[in-house]
Amino acid sequence: MWRGILVFTVLATSIVAANAQHRQINPIPFAHEPCSVLDGPPCTPYYCSPLEPGPCIPEIDYPYGQNLQLTIESVPPEADRAKYQKPDHDIDTIGDLFAELRTCWSPPSDNARAGMQMAVRFSFNKAGGLIGPPRLTFATAGVPADTRTSYLNAINSSLNACLPLKFTSGLGDALAGRPIAIRYVDNRELGK
Repeated sequence: MWRGILVFTVLATSIVAANAQHRQINPIPFAHEPCSVLDGPPCTPYYCSPLEPGPCIPEIDYPYGQNLQLTIESVPPEADRAKYQKPDHDIDTIGDLFAELRTCWSPPSDNARAGMQMAVRFSFNKAGGLIGPPRLTFATAGVPADTRTSYLNAINSSLNACLPLKFTSGLGDALAGRPIAIRYVDNRELGK
């Protein structure tokens, strides 16, 4: 009986070792193949550990993340001036979209407040229009209601003046329905 267990253990170990030696990393980048606990590193682009909970599926670090976030300043820094120039072609990339949204911003002249910050969230449809009105997600604390209303009206009128945006068909399909969060910062020196 012991001899049978020993033979079975040796065969099982040799099969596992042979499979581990013949397994190749998938040359197609970001193939999203699940890793096994018995697989050795690397599992492109990450490797798995038996101590991690849940399925072990490699994920990609996208440069912009899953939610599209943008900060727009009323007076851009000198180093970022190029990011505030309107593209001279149809919007084909996320960078072009962000540049277009930056050029649309026109801060309010009445009830303006230095250092005011306001964030909104909205989505585009495939044709470059808004799916619904922008939703307010943040406003600087302690600001009077009329100042918040002035900034929200300025945001709405700035976006409506630029719409519809001219997306390429590929970007329109990719962006349709995805939430975009924009934080507006009024960094003008007011009252001077």
